[in-house]
Amino acid sequence: MTRRIRSQCRGQALVELALVLPLFVMVLFGIIILGIGVFYQQQVTNAAREAARYASVNSGTAICPITSHLDPRPAPIGIDPTPPFRTSTGLAPQSYYPCDTADSGWPNMTAVARSRVFGLNQSALNIGACWSGYVTSSQYDAPPTALAPPGSTTWAQCTIDGQDPTLSPRPCDPLNASDTSCIHCTDTLNSVTVDTASDISEGPGRSVANTVTGYACYLWTPPLAGFLVIPRQVVLHAVITEPIERQQ
Repeated sequence: MTRRIRSQCRGQALVELALVLPLFVMVLFGIIILGIGVFYQQQVTNAAREAARYASVNSGTAICPITSHLDPRPAPIGIDPTPPFRTSTGLAPQSYYPCDTADSGWPNMTAVARSRVFGLNQSALNIGACWSGYVTSSQYDAPPTALAPPGSTTWAQCTIDGQDPTLSPRPCDPLNASDTSCIHCTDTLNSVTVDTASDISEGPGRSVANTVTGYACYLWTPPLAGFLVIPRQVVLHAVITEPIERQQ
């Protein structure tokens, strides 16, 4: 009788283990994967912060500025200043030249942002930026002044592929790879420029108040992707905006 009872107990324990163990393992791995995802999101956010900060500090008055695709120098004679925003106010110093440009994919800014992350595939981390500022109907870098008519100068938020990154970050596809001529300079669907300001921080005796928005995104394939409720791919993205600072 004692042997029979012990055998029944062992059989019951095996059945209970078979029922509980899969649920326990699923919850355990779910917690681990969720923790990894939160850590990776923090890394992507840090990359966006570092990109925005680097572009802010290395602005149009720096030795090697991180440049918007809008030029803070006066428009060349003979260039048609057709709206929107084709004419600058000529705020750049005489020593200004485009150094780390959008056409080249901002190699310096991208390298700095990628170097600040840990645990991610740095080469798969996509970095972008756009510049915002005050504009008129035909001029960018145009902050309100005492001489400006009321309502003539408005704040214009930059966009990335037609979307305001501070409200609705664009999908990471990654960063419009089809637009190889100028990364994020235009919305390929609507041919709309994404920047509304240049990389300059101030004009003669006045602040321009331009800002730069850094964007980072990463396509993450979680461990055990596709198993139960774990998605096969997760888009991690972050957006940070910084005021542009002047370099002495």
